[in-house]
Amino acid sequence: MPELNDVFREFGNAFRQNNYISPEQQKAIDAILSCRTEILGAHIDQCDECGHLKISYNSCRNRHCPKCQTFAKEDWIDRQRGNLLDIQYFHVVFTIPSELNPTFMQNQDKLYGLLFKAASESIFELCSDKKYLGATPGLTAILHTWGQNLHYHPHIHCIVTGGGLNGIGKWVNSKKKFFLPVKVLSRKFRGKFMSLLKKEKLGFYGQEVYLADSMNFDAFVSELYRKDWVVYCKETYKSAAKVIDYFGRYTHRVAISNNRLISIENGFVVFRWRDYSDGNKTKIMSLMANEFIRRFLTHVLPCGFRKIRHFGLLAPRNKKKRIVLCRKLTGTRFVVKVETTIEKLIRIFGKDFDLCPHCKKGHLRRAPPAVARLKMSN
Repeated sequence: MPELNDVFREFGNAFRQNNYISPEQQKAIDAILSCRTEILGAHIDQCDECGHLKISYNSCRNRHCPKCQTFAKEDWIDRQRGNLLDIQYFHVVFTIPSELNPTFMQNQDKLYGLLFKAASESIFELCSDKKYLGATPGLTAILHTWGQNLHYHPHIHCIVTGGGLNGIGKWVNSKKKFFLPVKVLSRKFRGKFMSLLKKEKLGFYGQEVYLADSMNFDAFVSELYRKDWVVYCKETYKSAAKVIDYFGRYTHRVAISNNRLISIENGFVVFRWRDYSDGNKTKIMSLMANEFIRRFLTHVLPCGFRKIRHFGLLAPRNKKKRIVLCRKLTGTRFVVKVETTIEKLIRIFGKDFDLCPHCKKGHLRRAPPAVARLKMSN
């Protein structure tokens, strides 16, 4: 089956010669090309039964590499299990009008940050109102920048606790099948984001300007206010064990996974995509390799940008104390089991990667340095 690194290996040089590539994009390309190859080195394992030696090439661990995200996701989920409460959770999605896409593309670091700020503050301001909740919930927000067809589509996924702590330290549950009214949340988000945007100094084609300083941008802002900003909200699974799996669907996704690629032929990349506007049907798309690479690279995030953030009850400062209190108040009693690396691999892939492929009896262990050097020299 074709993989993303095959696309860059075959068409990457031609794309670089004819298009500008940022340092972050070049770093992502290099990582994807070198992932699990001799370029990044290797480690040697030896069977404790028959002595068979196996070379395993190292991973790049780049967050845009589809090969490296499955295990990174499981590690992240393991760290979050201790924060789960035995309550219902809600999934809220914040999107922006497509007219803002060019502005986002030219000011990614700033505007992605504003997107997090506007989404989280909108939720907390409404939740502070006793009409809706009267308490502070916990919120995990994840930035995605793509749609299934790889078009640029910045949006925020939020997983929110169905309840929170009020001002006197008591737990308040949200309504069973209702979190916040989406129309009210949408208008709050629009106003919050546009207010922040007007104050931000942005770059446009090499110039830095304030949106509110230009007549042209005043008209642009007015048009954005007239649009409906789509906010989506639904209840997730009530079981805490299922909620954490639901988390995993969104946290470590990349723009496209290898299992969606079908073929690379005659200069075209063919892949599967899901058309949400047409009954969630799975369809086939064929793009010229140059366009496929261009679309993929628009989703490479600025260096050091945090795409997963925690707010409210889950904010890093004093989180452990708050979680202990919340677990007590909500009657959360389930025990968090920490899996070993081998246990995770067996659960994810259904295969014991520790089992010796030669004798099928022994288990692979890291080979002594002297044995590893001898194997690599041969």
